[in-house]
Amino acid sequence: MKYQILISLTFFSMFTSCSNDDDNGTPPVNNCDFDTIISDDLYANAPSDQLSITDLSILDDCLQITFSASGCDGNSWVVKLIDSGEISDSSPAQRDLRLSLENNEACTAVPSKTYTFDISELQIPNDSEVNLNITNSDDQILYEY
Repeated sequence: MKYQILISLTFFSMFTSCSNDDDNGTPPVNNCDFDTIISDDLYANAPSDQLSITDLSILDDCLQITFSASGCDGNSWVVKLIDSGEISDSSPAQRDLRLSLENNEACTAVPSKTYTFDISELQIPNDSEVNLNITNSDDQILYEY
């Protein structure tokens, strides 16, 4: 019985004395699925298989995109969010992005996927917001940071 109490106290002490605060002053890593690519060449030339964007939202520095496309299950899709690298001189400033899809699936189903993309590199110095124009969507979304 003494050993059980001693072992229990030891484990209790170990778990309550540990801290999850391991940041050492570094900023937290985001939880986005993918990075956003900034490339004029890829913006113009990356695969552009047919897709339909159904929802856009921003949570912290992640742009969440829900879209669908024809295919089997979407597990082989290659998806990239690409920024053209240009910033329009407007108020607020605007950036053009394109969701690139490479889809080699030959099925008639229309699966839907939701991915998040890190958009923190799209911030404009000395500004607090930018409109993101998604070229294969009818919507524009305001990114405030």
